[in-house]
Parts: sequence; C-alpha cells; structure tokens
Amino acid sequence: MLAKVISGAVVGLTSVPIEVEVDIASQGLPSFTIVGLPDKAVEEAKERVRSALRNSGADFPPKRITVNLAPADLPKEGPAYDLPIALGLMMASGQLEGDLSQSLVLGELSLDGSLRHTNGVLPLIILAKEEGYRRVFLPAINAKEAAIIEGVEIYPVENLSQLFYHLNQSNLIVPQPLVSFDFSNSSEPEFDMKDVQGQEHAKRALEICAAGGHNILLKGPPGAGKTLLARTLASILPDFTFEEALEVSKIYSVVGQLPTEEPIIKKRPFRSPHHTTSSVGLIGGGSHPKPGEISLAHRGVLFLDEFPEFPRSILEALRQPLEDGFVTVSRAQGTVSFPTMFTLVAAANPCPCGFLGDRDKECLCNPSQIIRYQKRISGPILDRIDLHVEVPAVKVEKLTDQPNQGVEDSRTVRKRVQEARSIQTKRLAKVGLTCNAEMGSKEVKEFCSLDPESLQILRAAITQMHLSARSYYRVLKIARTIADLAGEENLSSVHVAEALQYRAKET
Repeated sequence: MLAKVISGAVVGLTSVPIEVEVDIASQGLPSFTIVGLPDKAVEEAKERVRSALRNSGADFPPKRITVNLAPADLPKEGPAYDLPIALGLMMASGQLEGDLSQSLVLGELSLDGSLRHTNGVLPLIILAKEEGYRRVFLPAINAKEAAIIEGVEIYPVENLSQLFYHLNQSNLIVPQPLVSFDFSNSSEPEFDMKDVQGQEHAKRALEICAAGGHNILLKGPPGAGKTLLARTLASILPDFTFEEALEVSKIYSVVGQLPTEEPIIKKRPFRSPHHTTSSVGLIGGGSHPKPGEISLAHRGVLFLDEFPEFPRSILEALRQPLEDGFVTVSRAQGTVSFPTMFTLVAAANPCPCGFLGDRDKECLCNPSQIIRYQKRISGPILDRIDLHVEVPAVKVEKLTDQPNQGVEDSRTVRKRVQEARSIQTKRLAKVGLTCNAEMGSKEVKEFCSLDPESLQILRAAITQMHLSARSYYRVLKIARTIADLAGEENLSSVHVAEALQYRAKET
C-alpha cells in the first residue's frame, strides 16, 4: 500500500515542498530503505521511526518498506523527516486514516515518540502559506516560532500518540494562537552613551551611523575607547519593523540560533566575531551552505575589532557583500544567496604599537612596519566605509570630570535616531528601501539634490581629496542622513561640509 505525506526542505533561506512517499510491499524480505539523496541524519531516521512507533503503541510492519523523498535530485538533510515518515508508515500499513493533503508535516522524533526542537521551521511555515497548505503539524516547542505567520493553522504536537488520536478525531489538538510582538526597545542598555567620557566627535559619527545604516571605521590608539564606542552603538539602533524582524528570524531559525523563549528576534543583531574566524564562518558556505556572521548581522551591526588583524583574503571577501547587500555561495550541488544588509563597524590602530600620531606617547614602529600594517586594509575596502573617524586618547581632564555631567544618554540619542529612520523609511518606501545607506546612484540623484553652494563645496572637495565616484555618492548619503537628523527636508552646505569631515583623504 502507498501513502503520501507533504514535508519541506530548507535550501539556503528558502524552502521547497518534499513529498514523502511510503510504500509497503506485500512480497519480499523485510527491509527499510530511504531513497532521494538522504544524508546521514535522514538515513538514521529508520531507527528513530522504528523505536518511536513501537514505544507509542503502534505496529512496525515487518515487510519490505521503501520511503522516497521527492524530488529525488534534491539533497535532503536533517531529522525533520522523522514525523512524516512515521505517519506515512502508519497510513500505508492501515493503522491510521486521515486526510493530510492540505497539511505540511515536520519534526524530529525521540525514541519514545516525543518530538524534539527542529531547525528551519520559519521558512517552512512561509512555504506552507505560499503553497496554500492550511495546516502545519510540528513539534510543540516550535509552535510559537511558527505562529508569528498569519494564514496557516499551527498544530503543536507533543508526541506521536497525540497526533495519532487527533487524526482519528478522538482527541483533537488545539491550534496555536497567533503570536504578536512589541518591538519597542525599553530595556536598560548594557553599554550606554553616557558612560563614554569625551569623544564627542566619535559619538556624533555613531549617531549618524545608526540613523542611516552607514559603515564606520574607528581609528585610534589602544585604550581610547574604540571598542566601548562600538558596543554603545547597539543601544541607539532604531526599532525593528515586523518585516525586518522576520527576515532576521528566518536566518537564525535556519542555523538553529533562534531563542526558544523568544520565537522572533526583537532587537537588531550585534555580531562581533574574533579575527581568527575562518572565511566560511564569516562569509558563509560549507558543503551544505549555511549563513555566516555577515548574514547573522543582517539588519544589524557587524563589529570587527582589530580590523587589520583579519586575514587579507577575508577582508577582500567583504567587498561584494558590502556593496550588494547579499552574498552568493556557489557549490557543485547548487547556488544559494544570503542577505547581508549589515552595518560594518571596524576598529583599528594606526600602527602595530598603536601610538602613531599620539601627542603623549612616542611611536616605536619603523616606517616599513607602519606601511605594511596599514596596507593590510586595501583601498577598495576603505572606499566602501562611509565614516572614517579618528578616536584620540582621552585627556585626563575628561576622565576626572563628574560622570554623566552634561552627557547625553543612549535613550536621548536613540530618540533622534528613531525619528530620522522613520523619515527615511517613509521617503524610501516607494522604492522598497529602509535607510539611506541602501540607496543606489538612482535614488541618490532623486533624493539628494544640492543647491549651488553645496555643489561648489563638493566639487572642490572631490578635487582636493581625490574622491572616487563611489565616495561622491557616499558623501551625499551621509549628508542626507545628517539633514534627516536635523529634521530638514533639503540638503544645505552645512550638511555637505559635515559629511566631508568623515571621508578619508585618498592619495
């Protein structure tokens, strides 16, 4: 007898429907075979399903069993096919009758028949909605994660027996109610702007960075506060929209990093990988491609401390994701794309000892060491960074001042950032963008028109600072963000002049 159950496979960050076909032959020696390019985890489903059925009170048919996962040319990985295989076996052997034609089923089985947490649930629920499946049966621990999507009935299943009785109409499972969220950030930040003594110029640059989503490089001697400044950025980032939170939550669901107590990511991610991170760990990839740190930082911040210490090949691999907002990973089995719309925050010393240009401490590096150190960061990477900020050593007078006296806290700064981001979102809604940093040359020409005075200043700066065409557009985007922070609709020479302060002079 033949039975069919619909499940799904995650490919990159999208999903495709998988038809689980179970056939029990009346002739032949007892066997259990799974075909359709299964990996080791899918192959081992045979033992999990066998034990789960027996420990749930069902019979495991001692016959020739063949399970086909279609389409057969798509590699299948992970234990999410356990539950649909078990249901297919019970239906094919005549132990269960039920209509699953409009249902999507997924979940990993324990040996006692209970269901475990399964990764990649959110993309599968979106698939169910797009393909018109009305019901989804999945592990109860994943139910809240799935219930953030409207239009699909989510049935939380504790164990195989519970689902058996539900499909037999003897003890129905109550669907999971829709989950709603508040994305306003009212919690006390771990690192607050008021804790940073001095560095007003750097804090202003971070405010512009947060408001417009611009990349920033903090450069200064050791102990100047570069790392603290970078970590305070998380406290002034604007609130998530539901669409942005859903994008980020899909990524964390696929890699299994979505918190079980919070089924959706509420705060913008702040990722800080060590400089020994591998290329696959940072960019993404693997034999079965998974997102890397730059995708986990999507719609948030990627902080790279000790920027020149990262291998040159890894830094160069950042060029395309920084420019395009996505990374494409190609393997023999196929090609997948991951979103990388992150804000890069890099921190670097000016030289190996860190004191080049310091007024109080003498630099101990020779010229060749300084040149080699600075050349670890290539010109194309620096050109893609919008804000170049010098972070000098803090003067002793600033350190000994009364703390918090006349210093804005993160809540105050964040309010301005949120207002500026709301202006940008409203302005860019018709072109499908959310912040100024995402604008291309077409949008810059439309939304960043200059008066004659501003244009004259910019022309002179391009000549004197040797700015590239990319730098020209980035200056305009920064000026647009500065104007949004000031609540002004039109760009003026003041906005352009301040934006030019944050560009590194190109030689």
